Amino acid sequence: MTKAAISIQHTPEKLFFRLYQASNISLRRVAKILDEFNMSAQQLSILGSLSRPGFQSGMTVSEMVNYLLVSRQSLNGVLNRMEEAGYVRRLVNPDDQRSRRVVLSPLGREVFAKMRPRLLEFYRVSLSELSEREQEDGIRSLDYIIERMTRDA
Repeated sequence: MTKAAISIQHTPEKLFFRLYQASNISLRRVAKILDEFNMSAQQLSILGSLSRPGFQSGMTVSEMVNYLLVSRQSLNGVLNRMEEAGYVRRLVNPDDQRSRRVVLSPLGREVFAKMRPRLLEFYRVSLSELSEREQEDGIRSLDYIIERMTRDA
């Protein structure tokens, strides 16, 4: 087998290992910032989800499960802790009285607004060697991988 064939053969494994490494490094670095706010990465993902433009009226738990790609059980545990801490509220969904919409509380908005500049700086520095086009290509590639894995699950 040629060196090129070996390289191509191991590319998927190498790519997934690099994703694993990047995820671990990112989570460790972000955790240092989040520790100052007594916040977990899971809680950050929820605050970020609810802080997106167009989501001021919140999201249902089902929408959050689909967006974050987590289990309902795991999400409910994190939401319970966040509700107890005052970061989110669960309100009756006006579109379906049987379900609840999760919305950011004023405290949740305030905490996210305080931590976000630090997180954005970390992201900026981490990606500073990549052009905007390269970053967009990376997003498209990851979107494809995620779509393929969720479709085949």
